[in-house]
Amino acid sequence: AKIIEIAKRLSLRAANGGARGERLCQKHREALKLFCEEDGTPICLVCRESQAHRAHPVVPVEEAAEEDKEKFQAHVKILKDRREKLLGLKTTEEGKSL
Repeated sequence: AKIIEIAKRLSLRAANGGARGERLCQKHREALKLFCEEDGTPICLVCRESQAHRAHPVVPVEEAAEEDKEKFQAHVKILKDRREKLLGLKTTEEGKSL
């Protein structure tokens, strides 16, 4: 019974990407190492060669994540600047009303 329980835990861990936390393709059980820019989804190497993604531009998933991180940081900076400007305007208007 204990061996069966351990085997179940190991198979669950493998299905969820193993100990490294790596996500796996639902269809091929391969690591999702590429990002399909056209579909906006991570794909495995087998999917890359499939008819569904063969003509699509792909990049390594790490590179896509870094690009997205940079975009998000730029948007956060813009929003912080706008917030500061609005807080300044609020303070000015509150001063005027007093």
